[in-house]
Amino acid sequence: MLVPDAPAWAQEDAKQAVQPKDDVEIVVTAVARGRDRLDTAISTSSLKADEIQKTAPRSVAEIFRNIPGIRSESSGGEGNANISIRGLPIGSGGAKFLQLQEDGLPVLEFGDITFGNADIFLRADLNLAQVETIRGGSASTFASNSPGGVINLISKTGETEGGAVQATTGLDYRQYRIEFDYGAKLSDSLRFHLGGFYRQGEGPRRLGYDGEKGGQFKFNVTKTFSSGYIRLYGKFLDDRAPGYLPMPVRVTGTNANPQYQNIPGYVANRDHLLSRYITRNVTLDGNNNLVTDDIRDGQHPLVKSLGVEAQTELGAWTITDRFRYSSISGSFTTNFPSNVDSASAIATALGGPGATLSYANGPRAGQAIANPGGLNGNGLLAQIVVFDTRLNSLDNITNDLRANRVFDLGRGKLTTTVGFYKSRQTVDTDWLWTSILSDVRGDGEAALVNVRRANGTAVTQDGFYAFGASYFGGCCRRSYNVDYNVNAPFASLNYLIGKVSVGASARYDFGSADGTIAGADLGGGRVGTTSRDINGDGVISDAETRVAVIPLTSPAPVNYRYNYWSYSSGINYRFADYMSVFGRYSRGARANADRLLFGPAVSTTDGRLVSRQAAIDFVKQAEIGTKYRRGGLTLNLTGFWARTEEQNYEATRQVFIDRTYRAYGLEFDGGYRNGPFSLTAGATWTKAKIVADILNPGVVGNTPRRQASLIFQATPQYDIGRFAIGTNIVGTTSSYAQDSNQLKLPGFTQVNAFAQFRPVPRLLVALNANNLFNVTAFTEAEDAAIPANGIVRARSVNGRTVSTSVRIDF
Repeated sequence: MLVPDAPAWAQEDAKQAVQPKDDVEIVVTAVARGRDRLDTAISTSSLKADEIQKTAPRSVAEIFRNIPGIRSESSGGEGNANISIRGLPIGSGGAKFLQLQEDGLPVLEFGDITFGNADIFLRADLNLAQVETIRGGSASTFASNSPGGVINLISKTGETEGGAVQATTGLDYRQYRIEFDYGAKLSDSLRFHLGGFYRQGEGPRRLGYDGEKGGQFKFNVTKTFSSGYIRLYGKFLDDRAPGYLPMPVRVTGTNANPQYQNIPGYVANRDHLLSRYITRNVTLDGNNNLVTDDIRDGQHPLVKSLGVEAQTELGAWTITDRFRYSSISGSFTTNFPSNVDSASAIATALGGPGATLSYANGPRAGQAIANPGGLNGNGLLAQIVVFDTRLNSLDNITNDLRANRVFDLGRGKLTTTVGFYKSRQTVDTDWLWTSILSDVRGDGEAALVNVRRANGTAVTQDGFYAFGASYFGGCCRRSYNVDYNVNAPFASLNYLIGKVSVGASARYDFGSADGTIAGADLGGGRVGTTSRDINGDGVISDAETRVAVIPLTSPAPVNYRYNYWSYSSGINYRFADYMSVFGRYSRGARANADRLLFGPAVSTTDGRLVSRQAAIDFVKQAEIGTKYRRGGLTLNLTGFWARTEEQNYEATRQVFIDRTYRAYGLEFDGGYRNGPFSLTAGATWTKAKIVADILNPGVVGNTPRRQASLIFQATPQYDIGRFAIGTNIVGTTSSYAQDSNQLKLPGFTQVNAFAQFRPVPRLLVALNANNLFNVTAFTEAEDAAIPANGIVRARSVNGRTVSTSVRIDF
């Protein structure tokens, strides 16, 4: 099948590859040259825009759940999802071993920047043509820092003339969205496409305020020549969306057979400890100046990017260059419960025996809590750390230059590719966390609570226990300003003779990290806590003795270099027009970024690596598979094996990781079409374990946390043109909450449903239900075992949201 909005060279490849009986599916992501999938020794998938829209994803992470082999924990809202592939670990957050791209270049060089995960800066709208994925294989050598694979969001480019305007509203939740796109040819050689969206509303969870507010605009202009093309494109994203983190849920039973239940007054898949009454975070900024930040900003990406893509023919060589500069900033602000316990227990822990409680704000401000055990029907309080993180700059500049040529060699054809990749990624962030005290109440009604000692002295100030992360032991008042330079020459050879294709590729990455970091966590006598009159009343209160500051006069340098080789080789045998088999072995790596800092791997005196191996985590992979495509049936089955090194840091648990994993399994995906009925489906079975751990040997032999044995997806639908109806099913079997393999996260099946109707040819009316049966499905939990009080902090996917859309095509 030809891809209307693929690059020009991919269009030409597709035309040349068309077989007389079967449509051709061209892959253009993380490969040397666009090829029919049956002629490649790699595992690939693509999701077309129309099919994506039917399933009504509420975030890009929910799109990724429908890609075989991808584990996308889509419970963080519009961003902050944990994403992995084929059993590769999620040691902290984000997408460490998997790169997210837009139009062939990475959104961020590193997909797991702390509080700056790559998916935060991605939005799907009518600009999207398709999502294409490479799993394993050539991803190790055709992209840096992505040994597990690449997910590429490909934009429309005006090849198909026309556009649409679509309005969407939530029926059982508050969200209002308008989006549009339009593309056309200005002449035989000039075309454009533009589009975007704006939305506002509370969002899928009950917050008590508009948590979602903002939008995106994208454009591109393409000029074609007889020998190639040049494309200019840009993006502006300014959006706000709440960041959902693990929240309290009651768990009974045993760790092996737990029963997860809602807490009275709080629904795990609809509520969050964000509230109309908890909107201001009083703190010190990165220069230790007093500021008040708005917690309602949530995940606030601000992206301004401009790129150029060009291709030309120089003799027999095809030269392609992609360049993009992205100015990226914003903030990540949300509430995280460091501890949830009975109100009386927390009062005693903070204020001593006889401590009393009262409301600090909200409709009951100043009112004493006379019966802590009956508070809100659950008797609970939450000690919350406000994750207030300024993303001063995550600017990214990237260029990918490659040359490609096909030689006639003997009876076959040799495809040769050489290239050079260069990027510069800035990580300039400030962690401005505070500690507050809140009751546990849903529907956006939670309020701050004050504690007084038995003698009447105040422990808290307006609900603030500390103007720093005292609940985390006073850690984490941090400032980063580090630039990461990545350079990578690469080359590949692929020889096609008859039914056999043999290929090999290599990449040499060398890079550097240069800058400074500051924080009391670095030790060396650096002081991170002081007393300061925050409210300006001339008196230092108890809470004002716990004010976190950044030791600006004693930063630590970051100054190290690294290098490594990646390689991949594979063979494909297409023994029939409709079927092929392949095998591949690869070694790739991921250079560690900001999560390596503030730990033992980087010297705080000269900024160099304590161990050269600390900068790089290698991934070795092998895969063997078969592909079948005939008529309306497509079947792909791949066996895989991977061995992964990982060094990491998780902010919520303040845990460093240094270990090795092994995983193997089977991955299936396929599709079937017969008249108006179609079915796409996929499943991945994985057996993974921790095979070595330097810092915590007790977990060796255990299954990595949140790694299920089976993940699956299926979309059956019936489409007669004017009317379509179907479901989208995603699910997983059970997994362990943490690496200690105690508390289990139950398996779940989530069903989404859609119906579309065209009363007239250019008018589409759609009804979509996300999580139709309102399952409470947990993707992660902070606690390794059921605590004595039975309260576990876990993160659920959103509950049922039903929306309706009206789209006018023109």
